[in-house]
Amino acid sequence: MTTTLAPPIPIGKAAVGALGILALSTGALESVVAPTIPLLERELDMSQSEGALLSIILLITGALITPLAGKLGDRYGGKKILIRLMAVVSVGGTVSALAPNLPVLLAGQVLQGAMIGALPLSFIVVREHLPAGESKVAIGVVSGLFVGGSMVGMLSAGPVAEQLSRHWMFALPTLAVIGATLLVNRLMPTDPPGRSDASGIDWPGLLLLSGMLVTLMLLLALAPEAGSQPLAFVALVLVLAAFVAGWVRVERHAAAPMIDLRMLARPAIWKACVLTFVICLGATTAVYLIPQLLDERGEGYGFGAGATEIGFFLLPGAVAATLAGPLGGIGERRFGSRAVVNTGVVMMTVGLLAVAAVHTEVWHLVVGKMLIALANGLCVTAMMTSTATAVDQGDTGIATSLILVSRVVGSAVGGQLGGALLTAGTPSGSKVAAESAYVTGFVIAGVVVSLALFVTRTMSKGVKA
Repeated sequence: MTTTLAPPIPIGKAAVGALGILALSTGALESVVAPTIPLLERELDMSQSEGALLSIILLITGALITPLAGKLGDRYGGKKILIRLMAVVSVGGTVSALAPNLPVLLAGQVLQGAMIGALPLSFIVVREHLPAGESKVAIGVVSGLFVGGSMVGMLSAGPVAEQLSRHWMFALPTLAVIGATLLVNRLMPTDPPGRSDASGIDWPGLLLLSGMLVTLMLLLALAPEAGSQPLAFVALVLVLAAFVAGWVRVERHAAAPMIDLRMLARPAIWKACVLTFVICLGATTAVYLIPQLLDERGEGYGFGAGATEIGFFLLPGAVAATLAGPLGGIGERRFGSRAVVNTGVVMMTVGLLAVAAVHTEVWHLVVGKMLIALANGLCVTAMMTSTATAVDQGDTGIATSLILVSRVVGSAVGGQLGGALLTAGTPSGSKVAAESAYVTGFVIAGVVVSLALFVTRTMSKGVKA
């Protein structure tokens, strides 16, 4: 017997507007940490390695939730899962706002990571209820408002934290998220659940990947103290190796693996993964080190900037990242993905090495951050586009999930590398990291990114007819 599903109920501008407000609110909540990391380190007595962990934990948990959210959305309906994920985000924002110490704040950020899985679900909902042409416009509006929310959060976090408290910089956007979620729930019609997936969800693969990423972060955080704690360091290396081996074994034998490792055998895919890892390592190293250097109060280096000033100094980089998406798409269409990625790699290498060599004025860091953010956006756009077109339509989700994991691992290594170098470069009893620690971080990141040129030269040009 065949069951005929009722056609989806069309939605109006009010429902799309509610999704836009939700995107604006989540973008603001996501971005309040970046400009206030130095302030949070002082208030919560964190080391630089702990600050680096705080700066990336949301991205890591989001990457784990995103493929799961997509599968659940297909099975039970996009709106249903979206509302539940936003409830988790609201709880996470509340925990972050009330957090008295770092462990509680990390727990809040872990819960907030659900927002990364919620944004694609809003796109699914829009496509379900609007014709193709209108859905593209609506998705563009929602995406743009998320980016706009990131800028609002970056600019407002510092003033709110300094004039009120760090608690309010989480509380205010969380209240906006709660209100927008209630509005979406009221205005957005329920979409019917999709076909049931008999293969189920790859829970063992998800849990093993979670353990692998958490162990990797702990290993990187402990790296500066490896000499004084060799047994703990070796134990973590062994645990990481066990997680990797177990994850590979599970994914190879799973009926419906969360990440299909066989896809990595394709040259276009493994090259895209390597490039994504390298680019994100370089970008995240800079994302962590530049605010720290702006805040630093060293002898002859650093600027002693407050959270409000750091937010303004980082804003041009956020604008450059916003422009990078459409510029990367245009460049990829006209010149091919290889040309765009080469341009991005060179631009990021120049930005990182230039900041390592010259960082005596604020504008040196602002311009360097703009170059790095623009390069990161260009490369990620080209990688996602080339990956999506290198596989069959039915394999797009699997291929892009590999890129997502590569992005997360690269970001984790980059952020923790910066934190580890600053921790190692801070003399005992001092709160000021040596200038050489910053220089070393930028140089290592620049050299690693430059090595990507050996991979890009083997890529296909990717020029579209």
